[in-house]
Amino acid sequence: MTKYFLVAYFFLISAATYSQEKIILSGFVKDAGSGESLIGALIQQEGTNNATSSNSYGFFSLTLTNPNAKVSFSFIGYETQVQDLKLTKNSRITVELKAKSNEIDEVVITGNQKNGNVTSPQMGRVNFTMEEIANVPVVFGEKDILKTIQLLPGVASGGEGTSNFYVRGGGSDQNLILLDEATVYNAAHLLGFFSTFNSDAIKDVTLYKGGIPAQYGGRISSVLDISMLDGNNKEFGVEGGLGLIASRLKVEGPIVKDKSSFMLSGRRTYADLFLKLSNDEKVNSSKLYFYDLNAKANYKFNDRNTLYVSGYFGKDDLSYSDLFSFDWGNATATARWNHIVNDKLFSNTSLIYSDFSYNVNVNSDDTDFTIASKIRNFNFKEDFAYYATPVSTFRFGLNVLHQKISPASIDSGDDSNVNSISVDSRQGLEAAAYISHDWKPLPRLGVIYGLRLTNFSVLGPGTFYQFDQDGEVRDQNNYGSEIVKNYLYLEPRLSLSYQISDQSSVKTSFNRIVQNLHQLTNTTSSLPTDQYVVSSENIKPQIADQVAIGYFRNFANNTYEFSMEAYYKSMHNQIDFRNGADLQANAYLEGELLYGIGRSYGLEWYFKKQRGRLTGWLSYTLAKSERQFDQINEGEWFNARQDRTHDISLVGIYDLSKKWTLGATFVYNTGNAVTFPSGKYVVDGRTTYYYTERNGYRMPDYHRLDLSATYDRKLKNKKFSSSWTFGVYNAYFRKNAYIIDFRESEDNPNVTEAYKVALFGIIPSVTWNFRF
Repeated sequence: MTKYFLVAYFFLISAATYSQEKIILSGFVKDAGSGESLIGALIQQEGTNNATSSNSYGFFSLTLTNPNAKVSFSFIGYETQVQDLKLTKNSRITVELKAKSNEIDEVVITGNQKNGNVTSPQMGRVNFTMEEIANVPVVFGEKDILKTIQLLPGVASGGEGTSNFYVRGGGSDQNLILLDEATVYNAAHLLGFFSTFNSDAIKDVTLYKGGIPAQYGGRISSVLDISMLDGNNKEFGVEGGLGLIASRLKVEGPIVKDKSSFMLSGRRTYADLFLKLSNDEKVNSSKLYFYDLNAKANYKFNDRNTLYVSGYFGKDDLSYSDLFSFDWGNATATARWNHIVNDKLFSNTSLIYSDFSYNVNVNSDDTDFTIASKIRNFNFKEDFAYYATPVSTFRFGLNVLHQKISPASIDSGDDSNVNSISVDSRQGLEAAAYISHDWKPLPRLGVIYGLRLTNFSVLGPGTFYQFDQDGEVRDQNNYGSEIVKNYLYLEPRLSLSYQISDQSSVKTSFNRIVQNLHQLTNTTSSLPTDQYVVSSENIKPQIADQVAIGYFRNFANNTYEFSMEAYYKSMHNQIDFRNGADLQANAYLEGELLYGIGRSYGLEWYFKKQRGRLTGWLSYTLAKSERQFDQINEGEWFNARQDRTHDISLVGIYDLSKKWTLGATFVYNTGNAVTFPSGKYVVDGRTTYYYTERNGYRMPDYHRLDLSATYDRKLKNKKFSSSWTFGVYNAYFRKNAYIIDFRESEDNPNVTEAYKVALFGIIPSVTWNFRF
């Protein structure tokens, strides 16, 4: 062990010696018009391969090989700026880049550096901004992050119109969704038809589906990291949009010019207003709407310290008169302090809060009860980035997260025929530390390697049960405020790339990730009433090991981009349910669970044109996802619910003129695996179906065409601008199956027939967007 410490000590001393001989240029890259930080801007010493990129706060650090150097600053969609520097000491600057006017020919979906997909060792990473998805047609005409990422290889939709998604064969609960570092537990409005993310308030979106960096943990399939806009610190501005069923408004501006700013954005649907037109009094007094609010402010104390405060609150409200009501929503809050320790060391300290809750109320003559559930966490994070040399960057940090779950409990009225049921809360404490090294030991070889150490403590108080193989209680223990059980795991991460030429490279990656929060659902879409549980004495942490290899190639000066990736993922401690499991308000819920293993593997192809009047991409995924449980399907492997053999997406965006932009999306996929009855029997005149093979059947294949047209009206020498977006969802009226159910034939009761329920036909939409 001593020799390893000596090697590490020698390496750090060498890095320090190197830094003392060179000049360090550091600072921030920002938008000249708004002061927004630019994430992933390229900073390069002219005439050399010495380059770096700005981090998620726009900060960069570049060690110059010559104090009299020309340095270029570039970002897609912005004018490149070259500065002729004559430095005698380490210097810190702020560079403001001007946006190009009418920039339409450099739409990049993966990364901000033109050939970053080739040169970076990171694989399985997709990055885009809101401008880059503005013309992708989606249901109801709203720009939607979650529906756009479903068009990428390796990412599958959870179903018709839903915001739910699956990544590389994993479950929907295996995706970590972050909004300014805060966890979002249910990212859907109106049961999935809208996502919780108002695009007007979003600056940057990054999806990791493989090679996940060591700073992320807690979910075994993917990480979706979303950053909100900081707010314009130059001038005040207003923008928004009016649609057929939803409208939105954003206000931003400086608090102190060039020093602090704010952003406030809101959105609301008004589908419930149409209910007022009904002559039925019960319908007239019903509710059907959602709203959300994004807010962010920042203050720059000096060149070294900046404070950011942001929050999100969203709620859905659904009710039928005073007989039934159902509401659910997310709330997050984040406070972050950016501190430049020195020209090479950058730190970010975060305090984070997030929760998700739902309430169901039923009130009739003899039935009066409320079902309520909540999940809440507090998180402290400390992250550092050390820019040792132009080819060596270290990232390290720690985080401590306290999580508390109040499971669904029933509170009934005095005259109700429903009994009250109280279920103990569960809580846990997860502590993690990580270190990673982004290193380029050779001009054509890049490597990112790291290690994450995670410890999860199951906390009391509460009653914990042990169950036998049949799910019956065999023992119970009562704990006070103490640690019930600990789970300690090491999570290695590795990504390698070798650049074959300036336009092509091969990459490979491996990552192990542990997950201690589990969502219990027996449907293909995530519902607000799905239950959450933390790891316990019975429920072990989920573990996934994923290995991937890929080939990346650009053509015609990076106009065309091609990639092919293969992956294999093994999953341990997977959860499924016994037949007829009761998931709601059940103190013995863990007895309804079964534990097994899983595997998924596949090939992903991605071809994209990112410049010119016609842009877009074609993605194709060939995949398999399976599970194996001793008590299911006689112990044989069976298809996971989200198993989908073929998944194809074609996206095209055409710049018809300076005012008109056309968009089209075509999707095709194999139907999800589903369990259908294999037979039936009649007892006392009642028909009962019986089931054999789990997920042994398929829903019909799914395909759909969406179209859009945007008319952009800009007035010369005027700050006001507006646009109209017209869309058609499901343009050729394909009646895709949302549900397939079974019933007895009216003509012959001895015959059982299947029938299909389609959710959508053609859906037209129109939205007026404005800005001033």
